Amino acid sequence: METYNISGLTKKLLGSRLKLFTLPTLQNLLKIENERTLFRVIETFQKNGVLTKIERNKYQITDSYVNSFEVANFLYQPSYISLETALNYWGILSQFPYEMTSITTKKTVEKEFDGVTYTYRHICPKYFGMFEKVDNALIASPEKALFDQIYLASKGLKILHMDEYDFTHINKKTFWNLCAQLHADKNIIKLAQPIGK
Repeated sequence: METYNISGLTKKLLGSRLKLFTLPTLQNLLKIENERTLFRVIETFQKNGVLTKIERNKYQITDSYVNSFEVANFLYQPSYISLETALNYWGILSQFPYEMTSITTKKTVEKEFDGVTYTYRHICPKYFGMFEKVDNALIASPEKALFDQIYLASKGLKILHMDEYDFTHINKKTFWNLCAQLHADKNIIKLAQPIGK
């Protein structure tokens, strides 16, 4: 087995300024070809309190601050923060969601990390997008977060209580242009009527 200077590798790891790592990222950064050796080095990092395992092949620099939006993006890709979490962030929905909600083109899943539930809802690939980067995390624009919520409600996957939404925080023209651009079907348009124009 190849031998590596753990102290030197630790410096390289911390010097990267990254906080979250996938296995390929670690392998590329540390320049360790042999997978068995790589896992032994990672195990040593964990024992020394340098790395914390998030889930299989995903790690975080121990004690580094990473906001839950960044973790949500990292845990399941491709994804972006949307639905109740984004609607609350933009001030459209006052109720604070008990889970971190995201949109993905992959299958719907739920993950747990550090006491937080991360939910990823599948969306048709043609509707995936229209997000922006805020504090190193991808989050749907206010109008797109609302669209995503209505889209899932139109599929019977969400329950809408439109009286709970504050539409003063969205640009109505942008919202309806988005509906036109995405060729929203009649069910979406019908559910969106309370928004007004």
